[in-house]
Amino acid sequence: MDDIGRCGWATSSPEYVAYHDEEWGTPLRGDDALFERLSLEAFQSGLSWITILRKRPAFRSAFAGFRIDEVARFGDADEERLMADAGIVRNRVKIRAAIGNARAAQQVPEGLSALLWSFAPTAARPRPATLADVPATSAESVAMARELKSRGFVFVGPTTAYALMQATGMVDDHVAECFRASP
Repeated sequence: MDDIGRCGWATSSPEYVAYHDEEWGTPLRGDDALFERLSLEAFQSGLSWITILRKRPAFRSAFAGFRIDEVARFGDADEERLMADAGIVRNRVKIRAAIGNARAAQQVPEGLSALLWSFAPTAARPRPATLADVPATSAESVAMARELKSRGFVFVGPTTAYALMQATGMVDDHVAECFRASP
């Protein structure tokens, strides 16, 4: 690759390098954009993130660009179409979760983006020195998962919620030696 200091997880493939350098940890807002990330984090459960990154264009196509209102209208025929799509992860439970979560997102009066960002920590915390110092959950991710579940979302446990928080810049877990680490 190159000799730029990055988080250790981000150096094994060109897809990881691009994702790390251009997206991961960058603040992201917008209901549809955050719905996409929430959906992809759920699809990743039990799989490697590189699998999801490589399938992301197919996911976007299959799930109508992750536009909440369109996915919420998906019915049985769409579910079968998705189950037949080799370009995505064909897991019926996860597909149903994405559709159900779109419907749940429609019911969030303040909007999904505002709801999710309401759990972003407000106090600065020490930069992780190494990957071993990066937590899998936090008090905020536990609270986010609990609130999402109470609003009808599924596949949104504390670890998935924390991964979403990392990916969308709600928390900054770039290690201290990473060029993306905030001062």
